[in-house]
Amino acid sequence: MQLPVQSQSTIYAEPWEAGAGAEDLAEIARAADRDGFAYLASCDHVAIPRRLAGAMSTVWYDPVATLSFLAGITERVLLLSHVAVVGLRHPLATAKQYATLDHLSGGRLILGVGAGHVAEEFQALGVDFARRGAVLDETIDALRAALGTEEYPEFAGQRFSFSGLGQRPRPAQPRIPLWVGGSSPAAVRRAAVRGDGWLPQGDPRTELPAQIAKLRAHRQEAGITEPIEIGAITEPLYVGDATWEVGRRTLTGKPDAIAESLRAYAAMGVHQIQVRFRSRSRAELIDQMAAFGADVALHLNT
Repeated sequence: MQLPVQSQSTIYAEPWEAGAGAEDLAEIARAADRDGFAYLASCDHVAIPRRLAGAMSTVWYDPVATLSFLAGITERVLLLSHVAVVGLRHPLATAKQYATLDHLSGGRLILGVGAGHVAEEFQALGVDFARRGAVLDETIDALRAALGTEEYPEFAGQRFSFSGLGQRPRPAQPRIPLWVGGSSPAAVRRAAVRGDGWLPQGDPRTELPAQIAKLRAHRQEAGITEPIEIGAITEPLYVGDATWEVGRRTLTGKPDAIAESLRAYAAMGVHQIQVRFRSRSRAELIDQMAAFGADVALHLNT
């Protein structure tokens, strides 16, 4: 699941999140660890321009700081950047941060990356927004080298090159899973050719099968035979009979009915789903997570 509180776009944030903070994030992370959730995800924006602040808000926690904080108070749940706009930073700097996170968490990192969409962020940091796709492609390749097993990684590209520079600690994992986010044609191709996983950005159910077919076709054309982890973001969920207006798109009702609806994603070829619950408070969210873990999840893989 995507963590609440750490990003507060008006598209999905609940009103109670505006006054929440570290204690709320900690309790939600512990609940995810306890209730069997696969991963917790945190977004990435450096700064939001005034023209977008009304819709996006300016509340975007740093993903490395957030996931590191939660790594120290959880034991099992994986930690996903969904997504890190890695083209904004030099790959060696990114590698240092995420290698340390993986090392300290005992190998629980999934590095999700994306191209970004806020032009002012790129301008402020001196990165060419128009070329962000090409920058991301090279950054992914550089990160593969920098996050590998070698203490002195080597890479030579058009924008970045490094050799003879040692970085320790190394990641705990011999190969950190790298998932590519985005649903544009370029993002789908990038995920197919460079990713270990694909994180679509809100594709409706009706469009996912065609997108997955394109992803697999790109992968086959590139001669890549290794499996790829395909994800999906589900509709908002509310387990049980809601006594308040949870929105017409929300999947709500009895656990087995919700599970039946969610199993349709597996039939499309999806391997993991990212869920978000409607809630009016931290307590209600934690109750929803517990109900999902105890009463819905057990039906999903049957």
